[in-house]
Amino acid sequence: MGTIIDVIAFVVTLLALLAALGHAGYLTLLSTAARKRPGGQPAIKFARKRAPVAGTALGLGLLAVLLSTGGVVPDVFAILLGGGVGLGSTHALRSTQQDFRGGRY
Repeated sequence: MGTIIDVIAFVVTLLALLAALGHAGYLTLLSTAARKRPGGQPAIKFARKRAPVAGTALGLGLLAVLLSTGGVVPDVFAILLGGGVGLGSTHALRSTQQDFRGGRY
């Protein structure tokens, strides 16, 4: 039973970490592209405003991966933390994409 929970915890936390990396990477790409074009200052400000959220999610995702290397009880906490990080990062990435695709920046 412990091995199954270990595998589930590892998969959940890995997916959460990938979602957090995706959000942070998207913000980095947006700010880099905005620096190269004239009038990109609002997009840079928006990306900087969202950067702490992405950084915090990335840190919590790393913590969840570290927790998943423990026993059954830390694995359960890792699953819960990883699930929250994954859902939060996915939601933040979608809202960031909608803001930029909507022509606001």
